[in-house]
Amino acid sequence: MGRRILLVAGALALALAIFLGPTLFGKPWFIEHYYLRVLATFAIEHPMLLSYARVLEPLGLDFHSDDLEDLSPENTLHMLAQAEAYLQGLEAYEREDQTPEQLLSTDVLGWFLRIQVDGIPFAFHDYPLDQMAGWHTTLPDFMVNIHQVNDAEGGRDYVARLSKFDQVAEDLLRAIEVREYRDVVPPRFVIEKVRAQIAELVAPAAEEHILYTSLVEKLDALDEDGEGVSEADRADILSGARAAIDDVFKPAYAELDAAMAAQLEIATDEAGVWKLPDGDAFYRWRVRYHTTTDRTPDEVHAIGLDEVDRIHQEMREVLAEAGIEAADPIPQVVALSQQKRFLFSDDDAGREQILDAYREIVAEAEARMPELFGRLPEAAVTVERVPEFREDGAAGAYYQPPAFDGSRPGTFYANLAHTEETARWRMRTLAYHEAVPGHHLQIALAMEQQGVPFFRRVIPFTAFSEGWALYAEQLALEAGWHPTPLDRLGKLEAEVFRAVRLVVDTGIHAKRWSRERAIEYMVANTGMPRTDVVREIERYIVMPGQALAYKIGQLEILRLRDRARDALGDRFDLRAFNDLVLSGGSMPLVVLEGVVENWIEGSN
Repeated sequence: MGRRILLVAGALALALAIFLGPTLFGKPWFIEHYYLRVLATFAIEHPMLLSYARVLEPLGLDFHSDDLEDLSPENTLHMLAQAEAYLQGLEAYEREDQTPEQLLSTDVLGWFLRIQVDGIPFAFHDYPLDQMAGWHTTLPDFMVNIHQVNDAEGGRDYVARLSKFDQVAEDLLRAIEVREYRDVVPPRFVIEKVRAQIAELVAPAAEEHILYTSLVEKLDALDEDGEGVSEADRADILSGARAAIDDVFKPAYAELDAAMAAQLEIATDEAGVWKLPDGDAFYRWRVRYHTTTDRTPDEVHAIGLDEVDRIHQEMREVLAEAGIEAADPIPQVVALSQQKRFLFSDDDAGREQILDAYREIVAEAEARMPELFGRLPEAAVTVERVPEFREDGAAGAYYQPPAFDGSRPGTFYANLAHTEETARWRMRTLAYHEAVPGHHLQIALAMEQQGVPFFRRVIPFTAFSEGWALYAEQLALEAGWHPTPLDRLGKLEAEVFRAVRLVVDTGIHAKRWSRERAIEYMVANTGMPRTDVVREIERYIVMPGQALAYKIGQLEILRLRDRARDALGDRFDLRAFNDLVLSGGSMPLVVLEGVVENWIEGSN
């Protein structure tokens, strides 16, 4: 019996070696295994990404929770070389041997890898430290909002990560140096804002620092749940955190500030990426990257101008419905946004009222979702305030996806730095965009997909996700979710904001507009508060092309919907179309077009 068991075990080991050898080291037998290998080898090198997703923790795997990202220039080049090798491996699989579902996965992954490979010449054309999403604020935000402390080990991992901030800072210093050598230096205003953010982050004493107080809150929450750590462990963890803040975090950030101060001596006020080496080609690549189309900057600029004119006309019509005649709708929008009856008090009570109002809108939308969709996500969505230390540089709102293990819901973060920017009639559209039927619906459904390669549950395409969120705003309008003309005006104001983005982003980076010209154009054509406009324009300067994704994505989804409605006539079903668009996860728009065409053909 013992010999037979050994023979069986040996046979199994041999079979496993034959099977796993190609999967891990050569060309896997099955393309699904290749998808998995690409995702696994990418994810294992990104410990912070693994903490965001929390897909390994339920399996008892937690080798990553004490580590941070490798931001060195060498790793940047390594990751791009890896993408090139992945693409070559993917193209080795014959398309005629793949099923339709496999072909869809191959096209999605192939486009994702190809656009990265095409961007290799521009590997160092970004700014590692910027006022919007620089690593100096991303890292503290990650520690506060993402790193979980569920036991003493989680607390020690928190301290271990804090203790590695100096390693990350060293990587960032070399990354800045490499870019400076290539004449890639941020505009002067970016550096000044980054230095101000660093100064604010290093100012508090250790025990008053957000990195310490948030850890205390995490440990206190364990006590409330009855799963607290021992007094000895708590004291050790908090002592380690204080030491890391004083001895690692603050000195590391002082070095980053010194590097920024040095760059200030050579920086200019020129905002567009046209100033960078081969900047025009870089921007064309960024437009392709973010829109997932072959639109040129000039085409996008022209679309933006046309859309601004169209939406302004619709705004005039809505204002007339509300009894307000206006040749130019924007001054009327500004006046309405300043009326006290639509605003909240600029204090803690007013900010809490804003959050409660958003929560009510989201709850109402969730109740009406079956009108438009046949499938809804299981993950919940909450509304929270943008952390105060990020408010000045953050967007007006953003969405954070849920964790795969259910330990964290999806979160719609609202920026409450300036309560005068939150007029009541603007709130519905923002909630629909960030929560449901916008980002939360699309992203949570993608994460909960079954029967598809895992990478399709997480892969990001800006034009799809942001285009969907803007399309969701349109869906809500069409479904009658805006009870008053002013609510509908809020939707149009949000839409013209996205149309203006097409004009100013291309204006700054392709047509050499100054920061000031872009600000004036956006103020004149949106009615947004100047403080908000300045923050937005400065966002586009450091994130070239990203703002194009919203409107281009929305227009493409609407075009595909019109195509399906025209082809199917009375057989067109809006709920079925919406479910179709969301059924395959995020994908390039050029791939989505094929999905819709196949659906039309199958419905005939």
